[in-house]
Amino acid sequence: MRYSTNYDIGDRKRGQGINEDSVSLTVFEEGHRDGYRGQDRPQSQDSATADDGETVDVTDETAGSETAAYMADDNDTDDEDPSETDGNGQPMNRSAGVFVVADGAGGHDAGDIASYITTTIVAEQLAPVAIRTARSYPGGFDVDVARDVLPDPPGERELETAVAEAITAAHREIIRYANETGTQSYTTVVAGIYADGKLHYGWVGDSRAYVVNSARETISPLTRDHAVVQEWVDSDEIDPVEAHVHPNGNEITRALGGSGYEDPDEATVGVDTRTVRLYAEDTVLATSDGLIDAQTDAPELYEEYVDSDHADSVAERIREQVVTDDEIRNVVLDAASLDAASQEFVSLANDRGGKDNISVLLFADSALPETPESGGMPVRDIDPDLDISERDTVIMTDE
Repeated sequence: MRYSTNYDIGDRKRGQGINEDSVSLTVFEEGHRDGYRGQDRPQSQDSATADDGETVDVTDETAGSETAAYMADDNDTDDEDPSETDGNGQPMNRSAGVFVVADGAGGHDAGDIASYITTTIVAEQLAPVAIRTARSYPGGFDVDVARDVLPDPPGERELETAVAEAITAAHREIIRYANETGTQSYTTVVAGIYADGKLHYGWVGDSRAYVVNSARETISPLTRDHAVVQEWVDSDEIDPVEAHVHPNGNEITRALGGSGYEDPDEATVGVDTRTVRLYAEDTVLATSDGLIDAQTDAPELYEEYVDSDHADSVAERIREQVVTDDEIRNVVLDAASLDAASQEFVSLANDRGGKDNISVLLFADSALPETPESGGMPVRDIDPDLDISERDTVIMTDE
């Protein structure tokens, strides 16, 4: 499994603000016997023999069987893929993991703390679930283990529920913090479990997840923003181009946390969840809205677009100046590595204005089955007509 994270405060906030984003990535790599053959990988007659798997804590290299956890204090990357062979028949590993990206709002004592609470609690709760899920399926190593000594394989609904419960637990702890400090503490989140070739994920707010497939050169948005502008696009009140630069693009309709008036033991939040299948040619990208909302000239572009009666020429100029899905896809497809892609995303956001904090997390697993050549490919887009909308982060509440 290859992975990379990167983040930046954003050029507009440099020297006069803080980075309220937080990123967490927990990776479990398991090697055993002749290696992991994947879900449809044929046996190799000349594979080298690996030692039995063991579990160790690591901070850099990934090999054998290991568990690695990374928090957003540095640009943590590992672009080596222990699931790939080295060309000499070395065994492949099986991977599982948990990712979390959170984008806080409110400064040092609010958004900063909210995003930190979220990435730590969600990772803490979901890492054992991911590992237990991987242990439920020993068949990839051709290991004949009696079912009664293995954990029951969790279903998609069970894993999605685990994601929702972990996010809700973070929501309650943020409210508890807000109660104790008298602050208004909020964050968005996108998080998930990767195991057994599937991604089970959930989100609240406008942090996003995508999957880019290099075999078909496609990008599939996996989330739909909980945002005012997104609701207007969905109801055809505004067009997707206008959504890129709309003045209300900074208003989200759902977030973790609150202002300290709720009972933290009873508080709930609406978490949307889904499950999608992944392939060897897929790269998963999770990002805060700083990538999408990098453009600092959005108000002027919006006025020009409206005054021109939505002229095609102005629409095209807006598409050229904002970060679009197609551009995100091209960065992943053109990059020499995931590390290079994560660095390019930060540079791209800052080149377009660096309006907000930018955090990205990417991972891919070549041990998975290959992308079907024709047909048989599930529709993974949450909405095939989804377009990107421009936003900062403003929480819409009833107060």
